[in-house]
Amino acid sequence: MNLEEETNKIREKVGDDCGIGGKIKFDLGDVGVIFVDASIVPNIVNNDNDDADCTISLSSEDFTQIQSGELDPTTAFMMGKLKIDGNMGLAMKIQGMMG
Repeated sequence: MNLEEETNKIREKVGDDCGIGGKIKFDLGDVGVIFVDASIVPNIVNNDNDDADCTISLSSEDFTQIQSGELDPTTAFMMGKLKIDGNMGLAMKIQGMMG
């Protein structure tokens, strides 16, 4: 997995104003993080390990599979492959960013 490429994909999906209204962090373990600050406009997407309203933890492999459409985010959550800490409402809003 190339963190920079995956970050750019998320950046393209988020755009300037995705309307989520919060800070979300994808924690990909040893690979790093993708941080989305959608509490401000324009939205910011980077790899800073900042505090977030919602942290989604999963392996880089599972993240890549979700992004490619091979793995459904809801299925990943039910299987315990994706863990959510914090604001569950924000997590529900990000389906458009994933897959």
